[in-house]
Amino acid sequence: MTLVETDPPAPQAADPAEASTAPFLLHRVRVARRRRLSDGFMRVTFTGPTLHRFADPGLDQRIKLILPSGEGSLDALPLVDDWYGAWRAIPDDLRPVIRTYTTRAVRPAAREVDVDLVVHEPCGPAGRFAQDCREGDEVVLCGPNRGCAAGAGGVDFRLPPSTDRVLVAGDETALPAVARILEGLPGRVRGEVLLEVPSALDAAQLPAAPAGVAVRVLARDGAEHGSLLAPAVRAAAGRLLDAHRGEEPEDVDVDAGLLWEVPGDGAIARSDGPFYAWLAGEASMIKALRRMLVAELGVDRRSVAFMGYWRKGRAEGD
Repeated sequence: MTLVETDPPAPQAADPAEASTAPFLLHRVRVARRRRLSDGFMRVTFTGPTLHRFADPGLDQRIKLILPSGEGSLDALPLVDDWYGAWRAIPDDLRPVIRTYTTRAVRPAAREVDVDLVVHEPCGPAGRFAQDCREGDEVVLCGPNRGCAAGAGGVDFRLPPSTDRVLVAGDETALPAVARILEGLPGRVRGEVLLEVPSALDAAQLPAAPAGVAVRVLARDGAEHGSLLAPAVRAAAGRLLDAHRGEEPEDVDVDAGLLWEVPGDGAIARSDGPFYAWLAGEASMIKALRRMLVAELGVDRRSVAFMGYWRKGRAEGD
């Protein structure tokens, strides 16, 4: 018998995502399928070889969707831990577009992530992607890392353990987050969930709420944005609170800064309060709702999480 010497097989390069303990990871993914949920929403399912590393804490987990710009390519963005620094170093005309979303469903074993995208006119880059994407189109997702022992962060709904009354309110951009929050609410809480959307059909697929939580869908049907949510929040808070005048909240210029405060995230959280509010949507509307709760109705500001998801007339990053 003749023995023939052969070179040993070359060692396979380790997947950097497997070894990384960074809070967030970039994933090169492609569109697996998309489904029209309503005139205002498109569900896009992404798949990719590293999505088994995508953590799913539920609730309002934030992720980033990174899209190629008109002139640029996703190849310009390296899949490294300091991805944001690398992104900023890309020339403006080639830099990929970043938009923030909430995961609607994560299936690590199937290596799939669902994201519900708002579709409206006029369309920005993400809206055009939602309308025009096809199976196989590539994007990059930035999501929480299952390998990060401390937890990645990006979850802003933080219900204190002793709190049993909750108010959740938002516009259509908050609908995917509200859906996940409904799925994660403990059965002990009672409260109200208020959603102002263009059409009632936009909220038709909301999950069931716990027995003590009422869900109210406010269909604008052409009314001015925010005009239905403000009186509904006031009425709901009156049902849930013993009203008294509270402290005047710090003023925030929504055109100059980010309207975003989460108790416990660089702020002092109230861990023993009976009431917790979560507000998300257009920044000027959320600012007014926050002022109503804190200054007019006496809610402790440490019991209110508020997020300006977008600003009228401004794209994310402007």
